[in-house]
Amino acid sequence: MNRFLGLVELNGREERCYIPNPGRLKELLQEGCTVAVRKAQAITSRSTSLELLAVKHEGLCVSIDSRLPNLVVEEALRLGTLPELAGYATVTANPRFGWSFFDFRLEDGGPPCVLEVKGCSLVRRGLALFPDAPTVRGRRQLRELARARQAGHRAVVLFVVQRPDARALAPNDETDPKFGEALRDALSMGIEALAYSLLIHEREARLSKRLPVLLRSERA
Repeated sequence: MNRFLGLVELNGREERCYIPNPGRLKELLQEGCTVAVRKAQAITSRSTSLELLAVKHEGLCVSIDSRLPNLVVEEALRLGTLPELAGYATVTANPRFGWSFFDFRLEDGGPPCVLEVKGCSLVRRGLALFPDAPTVRGRRQLRELARARQAGHRAVVLFVVQRPDARALAPNDETDPKFGEALRDALSMGIEALAYSLLIHEREARLSKRLPVLLRSERA
């Protein structure tokens, strides 16, 4: 079974579509739900040209496109509209540090800032939870951020909650306790954790409000 492949009813016909998200999404993608799809913007080798971008859940539009957070964050960085990361003259995407790659490197003549972006679509009772599936890669990236911090860089992990109804974010210790431990260790070493919700309109997505980052989900 291919977890990146879904079936949708479009114009009375069943069509296969690509799901650009490695998470489980079991709370969102349920039989009979309403979704938003589009034709792929580039030619690919996939067996379908349709991409599933969002789902309507409890009256809200929830983005499940894992590519969107990086696009929105990069725009905000270049426009200077992300206050905690404003003022950097140079924004470099996918920079290398040692043997590792991060999402962004920000420079202004002083110590550079390395930034890793994480998308989150799971919200329970107003609390955004990351991840929604165990993530070895996520834990490794936190360790790599810690090494960058030890080397004198500013190091930041930014969680983008891809829906507007969260009031805070916390590690999903129930699903991946090792990620929660890694995040708490990273914060104790000087890594910064930011979280923002995403406001989605028909033709626009942008960062909305900053959310507090809790160390443990049971505090909510």
